[in-house]
Amino acid sequence: MENMMKAAVLHGKKDLRMESRPRPACDAGEVLLKIVSNGLCGSDIHFFEHGKLGPFIVDKPYIPGHEAVGEIVEIGSKAKPGLKVGDRVVIEPGIPCNTCAFCREGRYNLCEDVVFLSAPPVDGTFADYISISRDAVHFLPQEIPSEIGALVEPASVAAHALNRIGVKPGNTVTILGAGPIGLITLLMAKAYGISEITIVDRFANRLSKAKELGASHTIDNSDNSAVEQILAITHGKGTKYVIDTTGSSLMCALAPSIVMRGGSIAIVGWPEKSSFPYPIESIIEKEINIVGINRYCNVFPQIISMLKVGQLDLSSIISHRFKFSEICEVLAFASTNRLNTYKIVIDHE
Repeated sequence: MENMMKAAVLHGKKDLRMESRPRPACDAGEVLLKIVSNGLCGSDIHFFEHGKLGPFIVDKPYIPGHEAVGEIVEIGSKAKPGLKVGDRVVIEPGIPCNTCAFCREGRYNLCEDVVFLSAPPVDGTFADYISISRDAVHFLPQEIPSEIGALVEPASVAAHALNRIGVKPGNTVTILGAGPIGLITLLMAKAYGISEITIVDRFANRLSKAKELGASHTIDNSDNSAVEQILAITHGKGTKYVIDTTGSSLMCALAPSIVMRGGSIAIVGWPEKSSFPYPIESIIEKEINIVGINRYCNVFPQIISMLKVGQLDLSSIISHRFKFSEICEVLAFASTNRLNTYKIVIDHE
């Protein structure tokens, strides 16, 4: 096996270069993967556009990417059994310490020492190979194409949000935002048995896609009328659940006015402001439950199982496919075509 590999290295704002890097060694508790497929995350695009995202800054070259499927080419001597060379696996990119109180109680996404692939300066999956903890990979059945396996990671964000607020069949859901995560949350809500789903956005093409994917109602909030429209649809009650995927403080602030009394709000998108006014009196009076969503935990096996039995279909969310050799052009394309792209997948084979 060659000792060098190709990797897409981000040096700073809009400076992504295909470079030759040493192929990583496989340590005792790890598996060495040949990357087969990658999904392009909004965070990858944001790092490319701005060179930073929240507290993470690209202050030295690193490899982006964290939505990935790989094929096992080597297994470390102390890696737990159950996988073999040649197996395809989905990478769960948040690697916790496995010893803190949060890890021991199963909420490992809250681990303060978590190492997350592609969060600078940690290298990610836009490379030919990656060596990673055996605990961070999940077997991908042959029934599931690699490009769909690469979407397990963003689908897990949606599933974690739905699980956290206890969505049940027959309930009503409003999803704020019809970007990739919003649309995947729509598909996930349908898979959970929710038949009444409202999507709110400002862009006609995204709302059209949401309708195509099965949204019951699509609301254009470009005139700031979303609250009035939803209350009209629900005869003044609002919906049982509201999930904000926008990363917009203005949209997120609408949620308490949209949710019904005793309902729940999940905040998935990371707002552009660290704080903004929220109607506390309404939250108390309506006894609203509000939960924050920090990535996910304990949902990758659930998503893989749903895909295997056909309970969930993510193929309709893929808008573009590219080769890994085109990765530098892909980031530039995605950066300037956000409204016309949903999920971009990158084929390494």
